[in-house]
Amino acid sequence: MRSLLAAGAISLAFTLLLAPVFFRMFRAWGWGQVIRTDGEGFNAPKHDTKRGTLTMGGVIFILGTVVGYVAGTYAGGNPPTLSGWLVIWSMLGFGMVGFIDDFMKVKMQHYAGLSGWKKIVGQILVMVPFGIVALNFPNRAGLTPATGYVSFIRDIDVLSFATLMTAVPIVGWFLYLLWISLLGTGFSNSVNLTDGLDGLAAGAGIFVVGAYSLIAFWQFNQACVGTSISPDNLTACYQVRDPLDLAIVSASVVGSLAGFLWWNAPKAKIFMGDVGSMAIGGVIVAMAILTRTELLGVLIAGLFVMSSGSVILQRLYFKMTRGKRLFLMSPIHHHFELRGWHESTIVVRFWIIAALFSITGVGLMYIDWLSRV
Repeated sequence: MRSLLAAGAISLAFTLLLAPVFFRMFRAWGWGQVIRTDGEGFNAPKHDTKRGTLTMGGVIFILGTVVGYVAGTYAGGNPPTLSGWLVIWSMLGFGMVGFIDDFMKVKMQHYAGLSGWKKIVGQILVMVPFGIVALNFPNRAGLTPATGYVSFIRDIDVLSFATLMTAVPIVGWFLYLLWISLLGTGFSNSVNLTDGLDGLAAGAGIFVVGAYSLIAFWQFNQACVGTSISPDNLTACYQVRDPLDLAIVSASVVGSLAGFLWWNAPKAKIFMGDVGSMAIGGVIVAMAILTRTELLGVLIAGLFVMSSGSVILQRLYFKMTRGKRLFLMSPIHHHFELRGWHESTIVVRFWIIAALFSITGVGLMYIDWLSRV
């Protein structure tokens, strides 16, 4: 518990207090936001006022997370584990893809950075080594960071890649890496699409990652091995490796995002950029895989899924109706913006939706545990 609180507090202090120092550096480097104003149906003057606002602020909370995590773990006597480093890898890897995209936009002073396919290739290059390492290096109890199953609240026995890996290794590994790559690109791009209004993605990210910190800490308290607390029932305990460290690293992310939100809340002094939104997606997918709650993660991150889903529905409806639109604009937060909702109203209401999705996900996990006790 001491490590968890220390990690969150140090990350919070880092981003909250040191952000102005980064602001001066970013201004010197010319990291100003480039705004797209040519979208059909888009109220250009409203967003054009944000042109030149500092961007790539995700760099700040990424650094804050790493500093808080490392300092917090050692301060509490719980050194970092492989599982924790895998979350950091995912955050840094996806953040780097976003950084390249942001840097190209700033350098060329144009809203088009990396093409969609180049982003996906970069995201896959992050997830493939993640997946390989996550299914190797077992601890003394024989647990690897991830598992060769598709999981909901626990592993789903009938959806096993492990069996295929034993029978036909190449096919099994290919399907497993394809699965986690799909999760990685899905979660990361969903957060990226949600990052369109001041504070929206950062606030929602606090709820989602905070829910995963609670889940991991619960799994630590109800672990089948590795704690002094005996589970009430062997069918209710969790076979998850390093759950305490997963709770610590996610608490670091929450603290760092909270400090960043102070500066990112409407009217934002800095935007997180793709480097930040993709990094948040990287944390979410890593936590979902390592806590073995991948499908539950779709519910917990429901707001982000809703944003990407609105884009998909908009495109499908447009093609099916030959030019008609389901929403005034997608992602869906822009639909409400064009309906006349104030930006702060949209952000706060979407935060409430994100909180409800996260609470529901945690609640389902607790109900599952109660049903097994």
